[in-house]
Amino acid sequence: MAGGPHIPVLINAILRDCAPITGTWLDGTFGAGGYTRALLDAGADRVIAVDRDPLAFEMAADWAGDYGDRIVMQQGVFSRLDEYVQDLDGVVLDLGVSSMQLDLAERGFSFMRDGPLDMRMSQDGPSAADLVNQGDEAVLANILFQYGEERASRRIAKAIVRERDVAPITTTLRLAKIIESCLPRAKPNQSHPATRSFQALRIAVNDEYGELYRGLMAAERALKPGGQLAVVTFHSVEDRMVKRFLTARTGSQANANRYAPETEAQAAQFTQKTRKAIAADPEEVDANPRARSAKLRIATRTDAPSGQIDAKSIGMPYTAGVFE
Repeated sequence: MAGGPHIPVLINAILRDCAPITGTWLDGTFGAGGYTRALLDAGADRVIAVDRDPLAFEMAADWAGDYGDRIVMQQGVFSRLDEYVQDLDGVVLDLGVSSMQLDLAERGFSFMRDGPLDMRMSQDGPSAADLVNQGDEAVLANILFQYGEERASRRIAKAIVRERDVAPITTTLRLAKIIESCLPRAKPNQSHPATRSFQALRIAVNDEYGELYRGLMAAERALKPGGQLAVVTFHSVEDRMVKRFLTARTGSQANANRYAPETEAQAAQFTQKTRKAIAADPEEVDANPRARSAKLRIATRTDAPSGQIDAKSIGMPYTAGVFE
């Protein structure tokens, strides 16, 4: 994703389609605070700001005080949001890595800046360097393919294993060069050859797909009837998971076998604002290139009891052997 100042993607669409913004909201991916500030300025009484990265709250210290007790900082993961608060009027999730993290070379997210191969959003636990240097070749290939949709995953994994036998891979630029050596040179206006692989490793290190699945379930449990769920995604796997979750939870999942006996319809936990995802308009894309690939889905919580849904049924990729 592009660097530069953080601009909340699709925030105007969220404020428009979730209006009126009132009561208590939870910003599950606080980052630079753009969504939290916009929600408070739009009329939210209080926002619970959640982030696993302690740096996010340190960087907000110079402005958060202006909102007094209307903003509550909660270090943690949004997959546990229902443990932090209940009876929410709204939940907003902006998935992926923030520009704040990309801009800091020492965090190891960017292949454009040399730094330690880290990628940990919470700054603890196993790092990308641990995964790259200790992961089995087959596991690495599966991660690159399943999480990054990288077609050259096997070739890249083989090169990583070969190069780490020479010397441990500990920096972002060294890994980027190894990946580049396996792929054709990028044409003008094409993304950097390492984009998909770095995305895949970041997702694996931070268990982002598992967090999304658990976070959607937690939001269902925490939202009050009439509460709004707004999720902004930046690539196809995330959007597919959100789409399938909402399809299942709105009771609009198609019957897989038309000859099978009809089963009793389950009460819907959500109603969707729109059937299709909302995309940024050309003006927003011009002002914020990060919005180009963004998709927004919004749903309203009903009064039906929360339930369970299998992760595989909403298309969550799974790769065995990560940090095992």
